[in-house]
Amino acid sequence: MNKGQQSNIEGQKGSYERIKSKTSLKEILAVACSFEEAARNFYRDLTPKVSKNIRWLAEELATEEQRHYDLLSALAARADIAEQIKAEVRTPATNTKFSDAVHLPDLGPKPDDQAVLQYAMGREHLAMEHYRSLAESTDPGPIKELFEFLANEETQHKSELEKLYYETVHSGGV
Repeated sequence: MNKGQQSNIEGQKGSYERIKSKTSLKEILAVACSFEEAARNFYRDLTPKVSKNIRWLAEELATEEQRHYDLLSALAARADIAEQIKAEVRTPATNTKFSDAVHLPDLGPKPDDQAVLQYAMGREHLAMEHYRSLAESTDPGPIKELFEFLANEETQHKSELEKLYYETVHSGGV
């Protein structure tokens, strides 16, 4: 293989890496909608299975995930930002984990409070990191504002869950 042919192959590899490192906001919004929808369904279905001590939490989380789904869906459907949604952004490092989180664990017919709280904390942490990364790589405007809002919400949820987890574990409630 001569230098010119090798250069073309290397150039193709570099182009592929650049393409692979980018994704459209439309794709990101679709994955985020799936993530929030799966979480809503998970918490909704979990509600009757958990102890009465945290049933309110499962209901609240299902409601919050529905609200996030609604916000993301509404943004994706806005005609005034249709061109922005076609834009490509750097694929967040959390993208694979975030996409995989659509597949939910089976916590069994009677999950204990600690297992539910641990799962919820991990999910909120992943969402917080993902939305924060998206906010950092998105141009100013309604898309960036929504990602910042969601990152802040997920941060607050994670903090509340950590507090509840600490109280539950240290009160002997598990």
